[in-house]
Amino acid sequence: MALEKTDRVWHNGKLIRWEDATVHVMSHVIHYGSSIFEGVRCYNPPSGPALFRADDHIERLIDSAKIYRMEVGFSREELTCAMVDLVSTNGVWPCYLRPVVFRGYGDAGVSPENCPVEVYICNYPWGKYLTQDDSGVDACVSSWTRIAPNTLPALAKSGANYMNSQLIRMEATTNGYAEGIALDVHGYVSEGSGENVFIVRHGVLQTAPLGNSVLPGITRDSVLKLARDLGIPVVEAGVPRELLYIADEAFFTGTAAEITPIRSIDRIPVGDGTVGPLTSLLQREFFGIVRGEKPDRFHWLTQVPVRSKQPVGV
Repeated sequence: MALEKTDRVWHNGKLIRWEDATVHVMSHVIHYGSSIFEGVRCYNPPSGPALFRADDHIERLIDSAKIYRMEVGFSREELTCAMVDLVSTNGVWPCYLRPVVFRGYGDAGVSPENCPVEVYICNYPWGKYLTQDDSGVDACVSSWTRIAPNTLPALAKSGANYMNSQLIRMEATTNGYAEGIALDVHGYVSEGSGENVFIVRHGVLQTAPLGNSVLPGITRDSVLKLARDLGIPVVEAGVPRELLYIADEAFFTGTAAEITPIRSIDRIPVGDGTVGPLTSLLQREFFGIVRGEKPDRFHWLTQVPVRSKQPVGV
């Protein structure tokens, strides 16, 4: 999906013009990948625009910064309010928000101590990811292994980690798949290039634990909470590759992907190749909440005060 500009970008506590949100080519982040970021969705329920799990996203952003010894300089509350204010100011929703923290212009060496930490938040229109229909996607097991423990921290959502993700995604699309599924260094299922992976086998919902080089996805956590609330048995345990091929159902989760069914893996149909009953149930519950069709019983939505809405795409 092509990027569509909005009017304002939040930068270090101020709203600036989109065109002015630039960095120098010698900034540390460009040479050494020293960035952390988040992706947050703003939905459009009847009650007005609402951010999905905004506080949890900002908590993960600050956790990522702590792992990489980056002083963000703003509290969780301040950054959450900044997202709300940005959406309200730009008047564009539904949308995707991208808070990003990075090392800016300073020293030219690897050590980042003398490089300032910059904080930006952008928002822009964003639709469905991976597929434009509801029938599911075709995935493959990637030849690229997910980052190993004690190399790059998988619990941090850092820009550097997504170089590995790019290899996984490019290989998949080159070979005619919508997405790749990476294994960890021990051969167990880890995650997609930008999504967590769930399977269903004999009525039990299973996903890889965080120890399998898995990002602690916000949508992953939401699905686990929904499943337990609905009485669906849940297991967080290592998933052997071959279990993907005999799963009754499988789906990706992520802020961009939301809950996307997987209809085949390595050309082997998942179940009968259609969206399974537990996947459908979880989709109905998830989308029912974010669209305002069901009560927000987990208090996941943060309302955005409405000023004036601009047509999406302008």
